[in-house]
Amino acid sequence: MFDDLIARLIAGERRALARMVSLVENNDPASRAALAQLHALGGKAHIIGITGSPGAGKSTLVMQLVRELRRRDQKVAVVAVDPTSPFTGGAILGDRIRMQDLVGDPNVYIRSMASRGSVGGLSSATRDVVRVLDAAGFDTIIIETVGAGQAEVEIVRAAQSIVVVTVPGMGDDIQALKAGILEIADCFCVNKADRPGADQTAAELRMLLSLDTQRGKEDWKPPIVKTIAATGEGVPQLADALAKHLAFLRASGQIVVRGERQARSEILALLYQHLLSRLNATLGADRFNEIVADVAARRSDPYSATDEIAREIGIGEN
Repeated sequence: MFDDLIARLIAGERRALARMVSLVENNDPASRAALAQLHALGGKAHIIGITGSPGAGKSTLVMQLVRELRRRDQKVAVVAVDPTSPFTGGAILGDRIRMQDLVGDPNVYIRSMASRGSVGGLSSATRDVVRVLDAAGFDTIIIETVGAGQAEVEIVRAAQSIVVVTVPGMGDDIQALKAGILEIADCFCVNKADRPGADQTAAELRMLLSLDTQRGKEDWKPPIVKTIAATGEGVPQLADALAKHLAFLRASGQIVVRGERQARSEILALLYQHLLSRLNATLGADRFNEIVADVAARRSDPYSATDEIAREIGIGEN
């Protein structure tokens, strides 16, 4: 039933793209077969994750980055993950209103998605939507996360190049280390660089990077780019840094390594969904709650309970 829709999507029909994205976001069971077909058609887009604390100006920065990439004749899609519902307003939709000049561009596609309680700053359907956009022929796909703190490392499982956005006076270097930001960043962006303390923030990031013993001498060294998203200042330099990172990934073979890491993560996530479905269908909520109550009351233990559940749903040892 999806063959015609897929054909129209690949041909660049906007309505077909919107329809497919809606089916995926709504977790339509029938869309699974279509996603399987689309997977083979992707793998060409540069997928960029933009993350950082709320209030860092990520949405405005994304808007300016899209404009810069369009000046470079790229076809660009944006998936903005809203911490609330995309139908109730909020910062993301406010920025979409300011993006009206981009919305009319046939080579720009912007989609807001509700996180719906997903951890890691991403909607559970984000990767599937990215797969659709990749197959649709976009050169660059930007994922903007909600800024969920330490769980932002989830973006590593969806993007190839990750920009961590900070601003002068927000957070501290110790918290950055705790959050694993050094490990996930491919590029640092000090936004609102016209504020006092921008140079100090950049210097602190350089100091932290010098302490990062996880990166080898031949590894990519994350650049630190200062921007003023409100005016677009520094955004061309950010686009240049991202282009250089993509070239590095391809030349070093890291793009294959990251692809395999992401594929492994996605397969495990899908297996987990299968497991939960089987658990719900076979064991049922009442029986599961009974086992939970036994463990909580110390009549049983988590290990024995897990073994018991595994046997009951048919995946334990005989």
